[in-house]
Amino acid sequence: MSLARFVRRAATRLLRGPAESLPDDEYLRWLSFANAGMLHPGNVRCFEHALAALPSDAPLIEIGSFCGLSTNVLVHLLRKSGRPNALITCDPWIFEGAQGDATISGSPVRHSDYRTFVRESFLRNVRFFSGDRLPFSIERTASDLFAAWRRGEAVTDVFGRNVTLGGPIAFAYVDGDHRYDAARLDFENCDAHLVPGGFLLFDDSADGSDWEVNRLAREVQRSQRYELVLRNPNYFFRKR
Repeated sequence: MSLARFVRRAATRLLRGPAESLPDDEYLRWLSFANAGMLHPGNVRCFEHALAALPSDAPLIEIGSFCGLSTNVLVHLLRKSGRPNALITCDPWIFEGAQGDATISGSPVRHSDYRTFVRESFLRNVRFFSGDRLPFSIERTASDLFAAWRRGEAVTDVFGRNVTLGGPIAFAYVDGDHRYDAARLDFENCDAHLVPGGFLLFDDSADGSDWEVNRLAREVQRSQRYELVLRNPNYFFRKR
């Protein structure tokens, strides 16, 4: 994600009205105060819906983790709902437009140090808020994750734990590269493993969005292979 896009998403989040507040959950309020991130409250409602109706105990997949806000929300809701499903996340913490040791315009902060800061923020936030139920967080692109998934590969996550990838998926949260081709590949990889009745949520896919993932979400709806459960405002599907 480019820094310009990051700023635009953050600004959009700040401008949301009170009708789009988080669910009435004290823990989520405290979490959202301390954990940096750009999570639309409507996504949290979709998470709740999915976890209440998961078709199996297969893992949940999160593509794109940033500083861990959505990861910690998903863990909290898994904990709250009593679901045993594992959560597997992936993020290479490589941001579009970042240029190695070059500094971010108008600041002394280097892109490489920014990447390190975000990654370390993820580790700290997730250890603190989800230490009792750590997700398996893999430092890879989604494409690399699913290549390993197809091979049934044993990998080591960022917390130093081993996990064997592969098998079905019950829910996929797609919040990686929002360009059409990349989002399409993420969808195809998720679709190949998502069980019938499983759920899929595209972040930043709302109608009127300038993100290309919106185009993909509308194509998925037209395919009739997925039921549109909600637009809240992002597209949230159930696999038929």
